[in-house]
Amino acid sequence: MGRLYMREVSLRVDRYLVNTRVTPNQLTYLMTVFGVLAAPALVVPGIAGAVLGVVCVQMYLLLDCVDGEIARWKKQYSLGGVYLDRVGAYLTDAAVLTGFGLRAADLWGSGRIDWLWAFLGTLAALGAILIKAETDLVGVARHQAGKPPVQEAAAEMRSSGMALARKAAAALKFHRLILGIEASLVILVLAIADQVRGDLFFSRLGVAVMAGIALVQTLLHLVSILASSRLK
Repeated sequence: MGRLYMREVSLRVDRYLVNTRVTPNQLTYLMTVFGVLAAPALVVPGIAGAVLGVVCVQMYLLLDCVDGEIARWKKQYSLGGVYLDRVGAYLTDAAVLTGFGLRAADLWGSGRIDWLWAFLGTLAALGAILIKAETDLVGVARHQAGKPPVQEAAAEMRSSGMALARKAAAALKFHRLILGIEASLVILVLAIADQVRGDLFFSRLGVAVMAGIALVQTLLHLVSILASSRLK
């Protein structure tokens, strides 16, 4: 999304910030706030809630571009900034999927709240976080073992069958459905379909699919790491 359109927007925002006292880390904090606000936004019934969720996530994406651009322009780099950026990504993915689950549970509806969908949304959020953690923990493990950062070539599978499966999964890109930015847009489409149908059928179907993807992807990602040379 950043490459498709947001970089064009962020570069226009940068010109108003480069000569101010705003720091990259302050922008990262604000970015995280918008990402987390996606959860309560999505709970708002109807298409309005889905639109609010997309707006929050798009603001997150905009600030995610802007904070790095301002950091490079002002030469204000820090490990703290990198860390905060990762925390923001974790929280945003989790907020979108948790909010989606609460939306499907019909939290503010006139009928009985169905907590199954809230549970599945939370399960999807947990899977999204674990997938990111599995990637980040490769760097942690290598650092603690005194090894250099992993090289891209190390991601190649040692087994030809596993390599083929990894390429197939990468081509299908189904894992992107549980990333906050893409998920928010899918949620909006499902909200429109629900509005036409008059119930939450499509949202609940979406929550179930995303929970399934999160569980499968968490397991496959872990296997792919262990089957590669990243921990060698």
